[in-house]
Amino acid sequence: MKYKLIAMDMDGTLTQHKSPLEERCRRVLEQLSEKYRLLMVCAGSCERVYNQLGQFPIDISGFYGMQYSEVRDGRLEIIENSSAPVNREQVLEYGRAIRDEFGFSDYVGEEIEFHASGLITFPILGTKALLEDKLKYDPDRAKRRVCYDRVCEIFDGYNVFIGGTSSFDIAPKPYNKLYALDRYLEKHGLSREDVIFFGDDYGVGGNDREVYESGVEFVCIDDYRDFPKIAEKIL
Repeated sequence: MKYKLIAMDMDGTLTQHKSPLEERCRRVLEQLSEKYRLLMVCAGSCERVYNQLGQFPIDISGFYGMQYSEVRDGRLEIIENSSAPVNREQVLEYGRAIRDEFGFSDYVGEEIEFHASGLITFPILGTKALLEDKLKYDPDRAKRRVCYDRVCEIFDGYNVFIGGTSSFDIAPKPYNKLYALDRYLEKHGLSREDVIFFGDDYGVGGNDREVYESGVEFVCIDDYRDFPKIAEKIL
């Protein structure tokens, strides 16, 4: 096979949003790992992704490339852990302006989630919203696409993504999944021609969009339950 690296998104590609990896998908990962180097390219932290995968041994680029981990001797090790400064008051002001403009006034918990890395999550339903409510809020991302350009305009200087099921991920530039992938390729002496990427979030505002448009071979996953069958083509 021409590929040396299989890179993947997780939520929506391998799993339901923030849900455990199913056994049949784990078996496919095990089979793929016998032939290829594997990399998860994710929006969440490496630790969260590793635990969601049931501690499957895999390289992980988290927080859009701000964090990187490997599994060594059966333990997750954080190899890189970057951070960026955030003006919290300004971000809160931006978030309130968006809520006022688009009527996102009904939320539970915190209005903005600040991550130690400098990544920001704008949770439309709030940080304490129930998973079932988040899953049904905007499954086709149509509600968030309506205001996506405006959110990008307000958060000028950041990369903005329609993240998860009911939020926006806001990352300091230059961090995005293509940036994360390119850094990994450089680190391991690989090129874009050596990789195939599996992702579900390739539409406008999606956090796989930059990879999708980069020329990297991209496999579109529209239902994570289809991943095992689709991945069989490269086994």
